[in-house]
Amino acid sequence: MLIDSHAHLDDDRFDRDRDRLIKSLKDNGIELVVNPGADLQSSIKAVSLADEYENIYAAIGVHPHSAKEMDESTIEVFRSFSKRDKVVAIGEIGLDYYYDNSPRDIQRKWFVEQLKLAKEVDLPVIIHSRDAAKDTFDILSEAQDGSLRGVLHCYSGSTEMALEYIKLGFYISIAGPVTFKNARVLREVAEAVPLDKLLIETDSPYLTPEPYRGKRNEPIFVKHVAGTIAEVKGVSFEDIAIATSRNTKNLFKIR
Repeated sequence: MLIDSHAHLDDDRFDRDRDRLIKSLKDNGIELVVNPGADLQSSIKAVSLADEYENIYAAIGVHPHSAKEMDESTIEVFRSFSKRDKVVAIGEIGLDYYYDNSPRDIQRKWFVEQLKLAKEVDLPVIIHSRDAAKDTFDILSEAQDGSLRGVLHCYSGSTEMALEYIKLGFYISIAGPVTFKNARVLREVAEAVPLDKLLIETDSPYLTPEPYRGKRNEPIFVKHVAGTIAEVKGVSFEDIAIATSRNTKNLFKIR
């Protein structure tokens, strides 16, 4: 069985068939899914899905795109939600300098505040970083006091930086782009990251892997991510399934 460590099943692209899809996951080899929020409303939806379905777990957080909408009341809501058993992380949070949908100083402010919350409530973090590698690493390094743990979701950086994140105490999660024909760098990352520091994900409904590019992404397509990584690392599909499932449960303390 596989675990999709990051999928947005609260997205409206799943409105027409969400219930059927979630109920069919185990029959399609997916043990469970972690559903992160991207703003206050999607975090609320993620918690609701986790409450409704045994095989869905929630993360709560504000994505850098929506950082400009955040205030202290959002932190208070997340602090309250963090006490729920099926809320397993703060995320996704981080920096995005590619789109700059929120001013960079505002992104950095609320990234830091959400890291503080994660340490306060003893939850791991799910990190989004795009075109912001130095600032992301510097902020995480400064925040790391031995209690911070988490994952770099949908990793797209260099092998060297991935290994530095691992030294800092983080996991690396790889998504559908590893299956793309031009994914040389990401495949090098997949080869270099130790099995005990690796997670897999779909980031559904985004980043659909080969051979389904152009279609809506779904958690069951995480098998294509696992298969490509197995090929790159020269191990069996089962090795990837066992290791990444164990790592996901360990990180998020899912029993």
